[in-house]
Amino acid sequence: MFIQTEATPNPATLKFLPGRAVLDSGTIDMRSPADAAQSPLAERLFGIDGIDGVFFGSDFITVSKSAGEWPQLKPAILGAIMEHFMSGAPLLNDGKTGGEEEQDEFFEPADAETVATIKDLIETRVRPAVANDGGDITFKGFKDGIVFLHMKGACSGCPSSTATLRHGIQNLLRHYVPEVVEVRPT
Repeated sequence: MFIQTEATPNPATLKFLPGRAVLDSGTIDMRSPADAAQSPLAERLFGIDGIDGVFFGSDFITVSKSAGEWPQLKPAILGAIMEHFMSGAPLLNDGKTGGEEEQDEFFEPADAETVATIKDLIETRVRPAVANDGGDITFKGFKDGIVFLHMKGACSGCPSSTATLRHGIQNLLRHYVPEVVEVRPT
């Protein structure tokens, strides 16, 4: 098994590509060892000193560190990922296949058409680009012209995430949806 790695815009996060599907659908963002209890692989990764975040995407895993240097952490992470996939063990406990439960979204019923357009733009234009950087972004709400988005994985805590939201996503949404005046993280 050959696992590729890619740097992300977040220097504290590295993207691992195992060359096979990771999740059947959705994403899972685990920010603590307690969150990791749902996955044997995540538990193993959190067992490595200095790891403080694990994110599963469709075909990648991003790992975030709070301490240590990548040259020292990377071999242990690669070993954990390789051992997990070679063992044939499930990614998630309880036979789950992935995907986070959708959390409550908020918007006025009168804005349903605008929200549908915003969600379509996020799904087709924003999420693929964010996934390339080892993260994910989801719609959370729309109120008074403000779009609320949640950034996960490598994008969570990334120094350039504010610029991504303000300049990239906000400009894109304002171009196609005149009702949008601002984009904010949740």
